[in-house]
Amino acid sequence: MTPPSRRGSQGSACRGSLGDLTEGDRIAANTDLSSKRSDLAPQGLDDATTSVTAASGGPAPSEDPPEPTAAERQVADLIPIETDPEIARAILDRVPLWFHTFSLNRSKGLYTHGVARDHRYRIPVLPEDFSGMSVLDVGTFDGFYAFLAEARGARRVVAVDNEQYREWVSSRWGVELEGGEGFAAIRELLDSEVEYRHLDAFDLDELGETFDLILCFGILHRVENPLGLLKTLRRRLAAGGQVLLETHGTMDRTLDSSAAAHIPAAGEVYAQDDFVPG
Repeated sequence: MTPPSRRGSQGSACRGSLGDLTEGDRIAANTDLSSKRSDLAPQGLDDATTSVTAASGGPAPSEDPPEPTAAERQVADLIPIETDPEIARAILDRVPLWFHTFSLNRSKGLYTHGVARDHRYRIPVLPEDFSGMSVLDVGTFDGFYAFLAEARGARRVVAVDNEQYREWVSSRWGVELEGGEGFAAIRELLDSEVEYRHLDAFDLDELGETFDLILCFGILHRVENPLGLLKTLRRRLAAGGQVLLETHGTMDRTLDSSAAAHIPAAGEVYAQDDFVPG
């Protein structure tokens, strides 16, 4: 897959049909990884493996994953798993790095140490009730939003990721993920029916079905052909369906009335990180 560029980025949440996407309530940083057309075909459509190999001969970890703050725990608690503490600790030992923070056992303070920081800004634009919806989560990583959609009543949820994030994780933390192990662990704990597909966003037509709601966070502004991605998403929408899209925004309000955009410096979004896919 196309290697990530060394540049930070920011995102804002928008909701609406593809013909009428509106800006979300606030602009915030995010590091959901890019889905970019590459020369490598997807490695099949099988379920994610739960195994993991330790980094060997790769870059040394530059830092430990951060402890979850109250902000991350607030979002994680939307899916109260409350598994047995011993099982929760085994899961934490089995999966060496998480993107999303999950509440494995709130009463015991057992949360995954997700490296994504403060996604509270996304929650107000998500439906409180997904009843009867078919949902596609593009760029799912550990699958938090796919599992949240299921927990809120979605009748069918498909989560896809090309697992390009493995390069970023290896570069920053020296951890070699096989891809999808965090998702598989949570799916098992929840006895979830969310379907995982190892698939690039530009290959969504391979799914052969349409969806009432498509979640696409932090991807559009990181692909070489954003209009092509929008067309792909449109083809996967059922009649009357909607896309909840997070795309590039500006933090510098002096630029809002112009065509200029604020381009963050390395480390501005994620401290000490000069390897954020772009």
